[in-house]
Amino acid sequence: MMDTEVAISGAGPTGLLLGAELALAGVRVRILERQRERHGQSRALTLHPRSIEILELRGIADRFLALGRTVPSWHFAGLPRELDFSALDTRHGYTLFLEQARTEQLLEERARELGVEISYGHEVVSLAQDDDGVTVAGVGPDGDFRLRAAYLVGCDGGRSKVRESAGIGFPGSDGTMSSMLGDFAVVDHDEIAAAGRTPVLIAPLSGGLTRFVVTSPERMRVPATEPVTFDEFRETLTNLAGTSFGIAEPRWLSRFGNATRLAENYRSGRVFVAGDAAHIHFPAAGQGLNTGLQDAMNLGWKLAAEIRGWAPAGLLDTYHAERFPVGQLVTDNTQAQTLLLELTLVPEYRRPVTALRELLNSLLELPEVNARLAGLVSALSTSYPAPDGDPLVGARLPDRMLGSEGAKLVHSGTFGYAGDGAAEVAEGWKGRITAADSLPENVREVLVRPDGHIAWVRRENEPPDAALREAAITAWAGAPERTAVR
Repeated sequence: MMDTEVAISGAGPTGLLLGAELALAGVRVRILERQRERHGQSRALTLHPRSIEILELRGIADRFLALGRTVPSWHFAGLPRELDFSALDTRHGYTLFLEQARTEQLLEERARELGVEISYGHEVVSLAQDDDGVTVAGVGPDGDFRLRAAYLVGCDGGRSKVRESAGIGFPGSDGTMSSMLGDFAVVDHDEIAAAGRTPVLIAPLSGGLTRFVVTSPERMRVPATEPVTFDEFRETLTNLAGTSFGIAEPRWLSRFGNATRLAENYRSGRVFVAGDAAHIHFPAAGQGLNTGLQDAMNLGWKLAAEIRGWAPAGLLDTYHAERFPVGQLVTDNTQAQTLLLELTLVPEYRRPVTALRELLNSLLELPEVNARLAGLVSALSTSYPAPDGDPLVGARLPDRMLGSEGAKLVHSGTFGYAGDGAAEVAEGWKGRITAADSLPENVREVLVRPDGHIAWVRRENEPPDAALREAAITAWAGAPERTAVR
């Protein structure tokens, strides 16, 4: 007997979105969260364009947009020439400033609306899996507990007990530098306004708080695990900027480093990892939370398909095949950005690295270069490998092309199909495919996955072929319930 079909360890953004995705498909889900209550800390501040798009695919983006603040440009390694998200092929060409606490609140509301059970104060300690399921052992408010699930997903952070217990390696590099951040209830806004450009990142938060992020040559070798004191933060701020900006009443102080690791495999039998449990890195350009949300979007519909019995062979293995390379791209680019920041603080490297930064900054003036890095950081350029070589297959269906009406196609987590006789084709995979009437340019048929990536296309210059279409759809959406339309 199974206590639940899928157990998720961790009620952060990744675990909450994954739980909602599974529940949307009718899967019974239980999320186990070590903390006794939601932390309420601001933590990560950004939702990038692709993350907003996937929320739009489920009809919930407006909830986040109503609470956040949009910014049309972003940065790469803190270079002065910013990345222009507004020039990208999306209706959401901006970063949304929204504290992680609010992102989690909205995702939890979504998960609970769909019937997800969330158990706070339940820490997963170990697991044992067999051919039929996973036995999860942990500690809860009432003592030890055991839970039986068909599958387990570790969304439990960089020190993931799930990853460790499943025997998934986590190779990478230890930290060589650290930075500090602080959220303060009291600051001198006049001093901030008069300061102009400083080596300190300053960002207003909701509730009257202000965030400061500092990287000090004198303190950057302090281990990330060492707590930050208010006196240390104020002194460092004064040394860097010439003023403490009147900071007082700290609400959160933290130190973070550039340790970088990537799980060797995102799957071990019936156990998966996602988010920080699969990849950790310096928070350069704010990609961590966003990458975790996109992990969840990729895994959710595939795991639901397996549980519901219609998944084609090998579908679950595509989670690692598609998301591991993305994890590599993120860990590689964050290491490059971090080095460009770190070496400016080391006297013997300051001059050549400054020259390198000036060169890269000039390259960002070129629209093609700017768009390339903007697509990488925003994840809009993410494309999954396609065996047939068509450049559209594996890429996200452009949001401008999909439009607000088109996004409703996959609000229920189904595939979307557009082309001749779309309604009849969808009927062949009833409940798995929703019919559409809008097509990308130069395309006669298209199958869009539940995560908004293109699974198959037939171009205008290709003749219709019912057998080919059925085979292509079956490869992703499983066998039809009845013979597909000819």
